[in-house]
Amino acid sequence: MGVSFHQLHIFYTVATKGSFSAAALALHMTQPAVTMQIQSLEDYFGTKLFHRSTKKLSISDAGRTLLPYARRSIDLVHETEQAMAVFTNELHGKLQLGASLTIGEYVLPHLLGAFGVKHPQMTLNMKVMNTTQIVEGILQHQLDLGLVEAPVTETGVIVEAVMSDELMLIVPKSHALAGRETITMHELMNCSFIMREQGSGTRLVMEEALRNNGVDLTALSIAMELGSTGAVKSAVEAGLGVTMLSPSAVRHERALGLVDTLRVEGLSLKRQFYAVHRKDGVLTWPATAFLTFLRQQKEGANEK
Repeated sequence: MGVSFHQLHIFYTVATKGSFSAAALALHMTQPAVTMQIQSLEDYFGTKLFHRSTKKLSISDAGRTLLPYARRSIDLVHETEQAMAVFTNELHGKLQLGASLTIGEYVLPHLLGAFGVKHPQMTLNMKVMNTTQIVEGILQHQLDLGLVEAPVTETGVIVEAVMSDELMLIVPKSHALAGRETITMHELMNCSFIMREQGSGTRLVMEEALRNNGVDLTALSIAMELGSTGAVKSAVEAGLGVTMLSPSAVRHERALGLVDTLRVEGLSLKRQFYAVHRKDGVLTWPATAFLTFLRQQKEGANEK
């Protein structure tokens, strides 16, 4: 008999996990069953794919040669099943998704309905977390996919820009600037700000944009710093100051006539949202489907 996809999948998992026991756990198999399949593969090729010792398992030269072919075979099978699922609409499974605050609470809810219509057999479990928690969850196999508001520098993950957004100045309806479409940088610097805490993705985008325009951040008049977007919005509504947020975060407040959104002349506050997943693992079917969906949304937005 020739090489089977099952054997290549097991080989790839052992190679990326670094041990038979870890591969067995990931594949929901017993360790002896994993060992037997690797031995069968080694017998077929007539060479050792791993060097075994009591202390560690290391991949051989032959194993390193086989590894990219195993990965390609896995990707091809996944792509084939994904393509055919379009016709059957029977893409099952659960997506374990981590999303940062703005994305999880204000952006994704308006996309998930369309995704659910496209893939009604799939379920989604979304956790709203900070970027550090999301990356940790991905690396520990607790999350399939993450969506974050800033680029990630962790070497163990792949980062891809999948959505764009733009921060705008949010003012209460009672504010002197309300009703305007744009304001000047001078007018902005005369405002009293309600800010998210240091290190928040939204605040980092705002501060970087101001620095790029030669603004001394110590010159900002900050009335208060709050730990959640909801608290910031409530303070702005109460007339305690202004803030910078994504328009999607104040969609309901605008509809109710509580706040206005304005642009600042000469200040670019556009940003990207990023998808994050493991570099050394194969995406689950639900994660692949959702990532494909986000790419399609991005392409559609770019064409407009």
